[in-house]
Amino acid sequence: MNLTAGSGDTLLVLAAYHRHAETVEALLRLGADHTRVNDRGQTALGCAVFRQDEPSVRALLAAGADPALGRQSAWAVAEVFELPEMTALLRSAESPGGRRADDGAPG
Repeated sequence: MNLTAGSGDTLLVLAAYHRHAETVEALLRLGADHTRVNDRGQTALGCAVFRQDEPSVRALLAAGADPALGRQSAWAVAEVFELPEMTALLRSAESPGGRRADDGAPG
């Protein structure tokens, strides 16, 4: 489930990057670790944000994925690539501890 390629990519990261929302959801149901960060500092959530894949972003957030995790966090991706829809989606999500997901949001 959490096998990694030479670059540290997990199946979840690859599914998110390639916009396979149904696979992302299935992997999460099977216990895939959404906290894994690849060698480039990317998470599955960051990849889904980059690809502007709303269903995958929603699934990852619902599973508790942290938008601030990784060198290339979901927040950073949304900001650098000027993705206001993704920023709004990240802001709307509740994080597991009852904090708003935007507690770690940039400016």
